Amino acid sequence: MKIIDAHMHFSNIEEFKRTAKELSFVDYSYQGIIDEYKDNGVVLGIGMGVTEKEKGGFPDANAENPMGMDLASELPANIVYCAGVNPYHLDQSALERLEIEIQKPYVVGMKIYLGYYPFYAYDDVYQPVYELAKKYGLPVVFHTGDTYSERGLLKYSHPLTLDEVAVQHREVNFMMAHFGDPWMLDGAEVVYKNRNMYADLSGLIVGDKKDVLKMNDERFQHMRHALAYCNRYERLLFGTDWPLVQVGPYIDFIKEMIPEEYHEQVFFKTALKLFPKAAAFLQD
Repeated sequence: MKIIDAHMHFSNIEEFKRTAKELSFVDYSYQGIIDEYKDNGVVLGIGMGVTEKEKGGFPDANAENPMGMDLASELPANIVYCAGVNPYHLDQSALERLEIEIQKPYVVGMKIYLGYYPFYAYDDVYQPVYELAKKYGLPVVFHTGDTYSERGLLKYSHPLTLDEVAVQHREVNFMMAHFGDPWMLDGAEVVYKNRNMYADLSGLIVGDKKDVLKMNDERFQHMRHALAYCNRYERLLFGTDWPLVQVGPYIDFIKEMIPEEYHEQVFFKTALKLFPKAAAFLQD
C-alpha cells in the first residue's frame, strides 16, 4: 500500500532537533527522511512550513511570512509543503509574498498555528488567508490541541473554534491537525458536521518504537470513541509529525486504529483529494 505522510516537518527548529536526538531517535536530516520514507513505503510527505529567527524561539513572533522549510538547502523530491503563516506580520506586503509563494508547484496549502500564536481561527487577521485559499483552491491546515511548547495558549487551539470558520467559508477545505487531541470528541463533531473539514491523525505519540508499543489501548480509548462517533473515515488522513516519532511504528499504530477497509483512503487517497497539487510529486 502506498502511503502519504500528510503532516511532517523539515525545518531548522531547535525543539525538533532535540526531540529527534533525545526522544524519537530519528535522523533528522535530508538523507534521514529519504531513507525512513523508502524503508516504510511512504511515497510523499506534506510538510508544515515553520521557521524561527532566534535559536529556540519557536513559536517565533518575529518569523517572516511566508514560513517555509529550511532544514536543508533543498527539499527532497518527494516532499511538498504548506506555507506557514505568522499573524503578527501579516500586512499587505506579507500577503503579497504569501500569494506568490502558494503559486509555486510544491506549495500545496497554507498552515495556521493556532495556540502557538494567540489568535482564534476566526480572527479577522486570518480572513485574507482564507480568501487566498478560495482564490487558488488550496486547503488551510490548522494546528489544534496540545501545543509542543509551554508558551502556547490552549484556548486558541481548541478544535471547536474551527466550526465558525468552516461555516463562514464553505468553499474552502480545512484540515484539523492532530484531530484536536486531547479534545478528540470535540474535533470529531466538527469533522462530522462540516463537509469541508478534514483531520489528520499525526502527532499523537512522541518517541521511538518502544514508546509507540507501550501506548496501550486504554490510553487511546478517547480516540476510538471519537473515530466511531465521527464515522467520516473519508475525511481522515495519516500523518506522523516527523521527527516527533519514528515513521514505521507510527504507521502500525494508526493501522490498528483505523478499520482495514478504510486504510487506502486514510493512508493515501484522501491526501490526494485534499492536496491535489501534491499528485505531481508522487514517487514510485
